Amino acid sequence: ALGLAAMVFVLSLAAAFAQSAGPKGKVNINTASAAELEKLPQIGSQIARRIVDFRKESGGFKRIEDLMKVKGIGEKTFDRLKDLITVGSEAASK
Repeated sequence: ALGLAAMVFVLSLAAAFAQSAGPKGKVNINTASAAELEKLPQIGSQIARRIVDFRKESGGFKRIEDLMKVKGIGEKTFDRLKDLITVGSEAASK
């Protein structure tokens, strides 16, 4: 019984961690702060700053795929992010 209770406890902790680990809903890469961007997988402070700088210089992202124009974000990183991000208008059109 003790082993079963321990297993339930560990599973509940894992579920709670999984829910709190990622951002809630999609992150709008046109409006998110650097701190919000850092909550995305594979995005550290340096890349978050590049995303913010890129959108200031370019006038914002038109499509989520434009994120790959930011230095440090290639196809593999984009593939991990694509279901977690939006540019705003794209979400409304779906």
